[in-house]
Amino acid sequence: MTSEEPRHRVVVVGGGFGGLNVTRALAHADVEVTVVDRTNHHLFQPLLYQVAAGILPPGLIAPALRHVIRKQRNARALLADVHDLDLAHRVVRAEGPDGRPLELPYDTLVVAAGATHSYFGRDEWARFAPGMKTVEDARRLRDRILSAFEMAELAGDPSERAEWLTFVVVGAGPTGVELVGQVAELAHQVLPMDYRSVDTTEARILLLEGTETVLPPFAPKLRRYTHERLTRMHVEVRVETLATGMDDESITFKGPEGEETVRARTRIWAAGVRASPLARMLAEQTGAATDRAGRIAVNPDCTLPGRLEVFAIGDMVSLNKLPGVAQPAIQEGKYVGKVIKARLAGDERIPPFKYLDKGSMATIGYRSAVADAFGVKVTGWIGYAMWGFIHMLYLIGWGNRLGTLYTWARALVFSKNRGHRIITFEQAHDQTTMHGAEPPPGPSSSSAPPGPVE
Repeated sequence: MTSEEPRHRVVVVGGGFGGLNVTRALAHADVEVTVVDRTNHHLFQPLLYQVAAGILPPGLIAPALRHVIRKQRNARALLADVHDLDLAHRVVRAEGPDGRPLELPYDTLVVAAGATHSYFGRDEWARFAPGMKTVEDARRLRDRILSAFEMAELAGDPSERAEWLTFVVVGAGPTGVELVGQVAELAHQVLPMDYRSVDTTEARILLLEGTETVLPPFAPKLRRYTHERLTRMHVEVRVETLATGMDDESITFKGPEGEETVRARTRIWAAGVRASPLARMLAEQTGAATDRAGRIAVNPDCTLPGRLEVFAIGDMVSLNKLPGVAQPAIQEGKYVGKVIKARLAGDERIPPFKYLDKGSMATIGYRSAVADAFGVKVTGWIGYAMWGFIHMLYLIGWGNRLGTLYTWARALVFSKNRGHRIITFEQAHDQTTMHGAEPPPGPSSSSAPPGPVE
């Protein structure tokens, strides 16, 4: 390439696991990489539930994207919301935070736009049972959970207090299990000494799962351990049970014993995901198929039909029935980076993407987890140690790793305290006014920023 020729332009949509690993894989390539995301941070989603539980502050799992790639001279980050992918003209159109239109021409496009919550056609339930995909989602859930205990302390009527002390988590995958375990620990171990007028150990905690077992993708041994451990933590586990209705103060679900309505002020959704709308946009322009979750089918090399310059990776794609977790996105990102570099070098003989399954793991509670790594299945404190070690390795930056290690030691080893139990005025207002109470005094707050692309 001569000095007069422009460098190859790579636009990466999404700064999550997939997009970040593509960018890093191109660190020494003769390209210009632009990473565009509608938040300014890279989010380590596997630990998001710990923000909701008051264990970790958001900054430890959401470093600024610009800071993460600051040493990569051929890459830049843009804060913008992508709304159009014009494949015919090879242009990405987006809007900046102030609504300013942006056009980003590309030679190679990588779309790693992730996924959001799916309520299976009942989107009105989002108001009653929020999910957790972004930092703002986790902060709202933290405020909702903690506000419930505060409202129980103020409630004079026993039936009202019981409603505030009833928590329902819908979905018993890893996120649902981890969330319900933390709610149980808050109620039975962390908060009892903090309240005077209410016994937090009276909390009723339910976990609903539509299939016949918790943690459906895991091995039977790990599923049984998880079920038994949650039961010992005073969690009511209801399998083969589907939510059928919700309103401001209750949830209705149907299981093997029939339909039941439970009055509960706190409901949390962890039951399903839906691919980013950008997946459908790509499908309409390329003729690629999408599945029920809106994920787009890609070629074995992660390209789209008839568009070898366009890649799609991560939670928004359907490829070899891979799960929508971090590892496929990480490995696909590294692979796509290698493909782009090989093409620039004139090598088109790149083998299809091959996924290396490194296993699955989930925490349940204090010194309790399940892990299936390279065929080894462990439970209890050994699984807990494995889970902590692996997650530490994948955090961005030694400062965040050491900060997380210190916070874990303080919150999970040497004491049962949760040091980040902050309720904001905005979220306290949302929790109380939903049920007719007056908002607490304080300054007015602006609406929350949009969530990340991935």
